[in-house]
Amino acid sequence: MSREVLRIGTRGSALALVQAEMTGCALAVAHPNLKLERVVVKTIGDKRPDLRFSEFGAGGEGIVDKGIFTKELEEALAEGTVDIAVHSLKDVPTELAEGYSLPCVLPRASIEDVLISHSQGGIDGLPENARIGTSSVRRIRQLLFLRPDLEPVEIRGNVPTRIRKLNQREDDLDAILLARAGLERLGIFGDEAGLDYSILDPVSFLPAAAQGAVGIEIHSRSGNRVTDLLTAIHCQDTGDRVAAERAFLAALGAGCETPVGLFSTLHEDGGQITLHARVFSDGSTSSDPPVEGQSTGLRTAPEALASDLLTLLFP
Repeated sequence: MSREVLRIGTRGSALALVQAEMTGCALAVAHPNLKLERVVVKTIGDKRPDLRFSEFGAGGEGIVDKGIFTKELEEALAEGTVDIAVHSLKDVPTELAEGYSLPCVLPRASIEDVLISHSQGGIDGLPENARIGTSSVRRIRQLLFLRPDLEPVEIRGNVPTRIRKLNQREDDLDAILLARAGLERLGIFGDEAGLDYSILDPVSFLPAAAQGAVGIEIHSRSGNRVTDLLTAIHCQDTGDRVAAERAFLAALGAGCETPVGLFSTLHEDGGQITLHARVFSDGSTSSDPPVEGQSTGLRTAPEALASDLLTLLFP
């Protein structure tokens, strides 16, 4: 009697493969008789590392927002060549197309950003007019909010590539910004001699929505079979926090070019979540100060919490 097969779709980057392996290990423990197969899918974001994120869709690719890292995986789900797709959840658009859902989130890793630099002392220790490599408008705007003299520099490539560019001082880089979760999952946090790794306080330098979370997407064509398998590895605490964060992005109508930092806290009693947001005006060049605040609501009502916070920030 043959074992049931589940095909895991993933991008081919080192980090994506680690996250797919994490998912496979969790499923293997929960379902020992399940046969797992990994299917690597190359997305347009992987195929066009020469383009800035803001340029996708402008040159005929027909892909905008963070779907540059998910579209081909979703097509594989719809075609039935994979049964689940493993994503860095912060890369997944807040509005999914009909038929798609995210029924499973793995336990969240560290949420902070990390400043990797040739100097010590974090952001305050950077030299005047330092050049900082990042492709995130959220990071750019928060950097300039804290240090207006800094010069952001567009940088693409996977995590090891970005560290190599910094180490070799390509584009005269003084520092780069990366997510702590990715560095730790790859096992390279603090590995590069001569570079300083400073973990940024998430209350002072707010992370992206769902940063550090791995989300597993499915298509309705799979029916309840796949959903039932994923239920055993879903982390409810992480799921509720990222649901509130993603609900706020959806209520705001935010895309990948909207600089938004979010920090959520699950209360000790387990029933409520406090959501803290810092919202800048669109674009990476505006000097307008951010709008900032927080609201508390039931963990079971993420949309209501998001709506309350949005009304507080933009009455």
